[in-house]
Amino acid sequence: MPTDLMRASTPAAPNSNVRNVNIVAIALTAALVALQLVGLTMLERSHAYAMHPSVSLEPAVCTESVDVPVSQIPYD
Repeated sequence: MPTDLMRASTPAAPNSNVRNVNIVAIALTAALVALQLVGLTMLERSHAYAMHPSVSLEPAVCTESVDVPVSQIPYD
C-alpha cells in the first residue's frame, strides 16, 4: 500500500523536463557541428584559392604564333 501511494504522488513533470533538456542539448549539438562543418568548408575553399596563385580564373591567351606544318592528305 505505501508503494502505491508513492507512485501516485510522484509527479511526471521532472521526467518530461529531463527529456526536453536532452532534446534541446542534442539539437544544439547538431547545430554547432553543422556550423563547424560549414566554417571548415569555407576555410578550406579560401585556402585552396590562396595556395595556388598560378592558377587563374581567366582563360590563358597565347600570344605566340607557331606555324604547324599540315600534311596534305591525297584524295582518291
